Amino acid sequence: MKPKLSAYVSDSVSQRLELAAKRPGTNKSAIVEAALDRFLNPERDTSGDAALIRRLDRMSRQLDRIDGDLSVMAETIALFVRYYLTITPPLPSGDQDAARALGRERFEMFVAQVGKRVASGARLVADVMERVSTSKPDLFTRHIEEGAPLGAAQNAETRSRSQDATGEQRGPSPAGREEVGNV
Repeated sequence: MKPKLSAYVSDSVSQRLELAAKRPGTNKSAIVEAALDRFLNPERDTSGDAALIRRLDRMSRQLDRIDGDLSVMAETIALFVRYYLTITPPLPSGDQDAARALGRERFEMFVAQVGKRVASGARLVADVMERVSTSKPDLFTRHIEEGAPLGAAQNAETRSRSQDATGEQRGPSPAGREEVGNV
């Protein structure tokens, strides 16, 4: 024999219980017992909770990836602005109209490139990281025992390609900076 319990519930809960008990094969006692068992059981079915936790974890990883991409983009823009401001001399007033026209043309090309990349779904950050990892796989490694900064392990072949005869670093040529394909 099962113990008898008396409980007071609101009218709305009582009405829903009556409605649920009208289904074939159920009664009020079985419904209340199942509800109390689920509520009081510490090992109750948490499949809904687990699915929610998995989804939150996935969203957290996506936000971390977005944060990393945003950091790379912010650093890229900051370096470009610093580079642009340090190498661009002021123009004489006679050359400013031609420079503005060239600037508008370059801006239109830039907007077109951004539009193509956004439409295709290609991510520049992923492309850059892939190119870096294939061309310089040791760039993000550190020789801990030497205390070297990231990317310090540079072999003689890489150094000779990036330095001229005087031993100074060569930057990209002006033609290389102007290539639209590098955008």
